[in-house]
Amino acid sequence: MEGADRTTTDAVNFMESQPNNPLHGVKLEQILIDLEAHYGWEAMGEKINIRCFTDGPTLKSSLKFLRRTPWARTKVENLYLKFLKTK
Repeated sequence: MEGADRTTTDAVNFMESQPNNPLHGVKLEQILIDLEAHYGWEAMGEKINIRCFTDGPTLKSSLKFLRRTPWARTKVENLYLKFLKTK
């Protein structure tokens, strides 16, 4: 039980250490759902020219690509931050 208590404490400390990070606690899947609902796949593909948005885009294929491609994920996260500012 002691290990579980430590994990919980570590998680709480980490969450408290990220108070100004708007991406903290937001899953990549939710980011894509929000962006797709706001912009649509076509506009997302125009803003970020990656095939997972321009060539038969699906949530599943986009998640798979973005989880394996850090530079593309960074671009999507930056677009999401811009989207949050306009909300």
